[in-house]
Amino acid sequence: MRWFVRGDIDGFFGLALDNLVQLLLIDALCRGVLGFSDELLYGRVLPGVAVSLLVGNLFYAWQARRLAARTGRDDLCALPYGINTVSLLAHVFLVMLPAKLAAEAAGAEDPARVAWMAGLAACIGSGLIELGGSFVAERVRRATPRAALLSTLAGIALTFIALGFFFRTYARPLVGLVTLGLVLLTYFGGLRFRGGLPGGLVAVAVGTALAWMTGLAPIGPVPERAAQLLLPTSALGDIAAALSAGMLVTYASVIIPMGLFTLIGSLQNLESAEAAGDRYPTRSSLTVNGLGTLAAAAFGSVFPTTLYIGHPGWKAMGARAGYSVLNGVFITAVCLFGVLPHVVRVVPIEAGMAIVLWIGLVITAQAFQATPRAHAPAVVLGIMPGVAAWGAILIKSALRAAGWGGPDGPRFDEQQASLLDALNRSDIWAGGAFALEQGFIFTSMVLAAVTVCIIEGQLLRGAVWCGVGALLSAIGLMHSYAWTAGDTVIAFIGSDQGGSSGGGVVAFLVATAPWSSAYLALGVVLVAARWLCRPAAD
Repeated sequence: MRWFVRGDIDGFFGLALDNLVQLLLIDALCRGVLGFSDELLYGRVLPGVAVSLLVGNLFYAWQARRLAARTGRDDLCALPYGINTVSLLAHVFLVMLPAKLAAEAAGAEDPARVAWMAGLAACIGSGLIELGGSFVAERVRRATPRAALLSTLAGIALTFIALGFFFRTYARPLVGLVTLGLVLLTYFGGLRFRGGLPGGLVAVAVGTALAWMTGLAPIGPVPERAAQLLLPTSALGDIAAALSAGMLVTYASVIIPMGLFTLIGSLQNLESAEAAGDRYPTRSSLTVNGLGTLAAAAFGSVFPTTLYIGHPGWKAMGARAGYSVLNGVFITAVCLFGVLPHVVRVVPIEAGMAIVLWIGLVITAQAFQATPRAHAPAVVLGIMPGVAAWGAILIKSALRAAGWGGPDGPRFDEQQASLLDALNRSDIWAGGAFALEQGFIFTSMVLAAVTVCIIEGQLLRGAVWCGVGALLSAIGLMHSYAWTAGDTVIAFIGSDQGGSSGGGVVAFLVATAPWSSAYLALGVVLVAARWLCRPAAD
């Protein structure tokens, strides 16, 4: 298999755009929410991001070529790799922001730096969970129905990837629909542009031109910050200080569920790649994923890395190994030279969003195409928690846009009863949406697995999955949430919301009982059905 083929150009545009979106999010949150200085963000965090992405992208490209040489194939697509968006948000709002606020209350000289050190500790913890989990993940993969693994990804792809950009497509219809049409012609219509031009390149070029013609670009004034080379430096001393200050233990209630979330998500992406025809070894793939997160922290990044959703899409584009190399080199250059604001100003997100939207379509379709036809109901049920989680985020975002949760508006935690009552009267059962939002990736797996077991008549196995759901619910990895001033966040056993004393733990288990007992009751129903029911054919 060659290092670079024509399809790698298309794959590069899609993956690079996805990574650019993460960098924009990092830039906005680190400066706007955490108050990071340019020196801390551009001099420490982004160079660490560059190290982690370059190492991972190069490894997965090499892995694809090595497997191609071993199997004699030339159609293998490297596993996509990047920053974990969910952990990114969790580390900002549930680790670094509380650390900053606590440091400010204690009169610390540099609260932003304290927040950064807390993020380093969280990143180290996540990397250790990913690395340790790589040795047992294959057993989990073998025990889990494919519908349970792929439907979760479909829910994420349909909502967090596709629908957001679909809204944006119709908010900017000229750019959005024209570029979407170009992508559909190329990748679903089986057509090629004359001259051998890659469809992704044509879509981005046309989208950029339309954006400039319609006033969407350039975005804002020319950035004042000049490009300059900022090489990564070791953060091991800061990590040691953070660990000695007990930050790893302090934020364990966030680090543990987020680390498990990343591990399971990467495992599901490996299953998605195998369903597309590329079977990569679980242990080595997840090991390097964990090492990438540890490398990120070692050089100053506070954001874990993950195997990305979208492998079937990149493969269908014709991407092989080269797109991963190109992405790693490009993102490294953007991070080390500080040119992120310049790139985004010239090439707006609208120019390439059709590619990401198409990836969401492919992933959602794969959940149905790569599973037995009889398991389609399980896939649909597995998609629904992801849709609910996205809906919960929309509800809260709309409330914040209306002034709720802000410094001058009503607080969520002080108005929770009246807020839920008002939403219920509008037939918006937000309490259920907020419960589904927490740990929705586990909820999707459990519900889809139980449904597959019922379809296949494996009722005892389905009851075991119900027991898994009850355990995850009881300790707070699923459903349990706590109100804050402007959000609902996961309440994990042992956290401030979950209680750390004996009485607190008991109270937490009582609070989670509605969900854990429901899963146990469902398990009892499945077991009893062996004696209470008979096949419909009789």
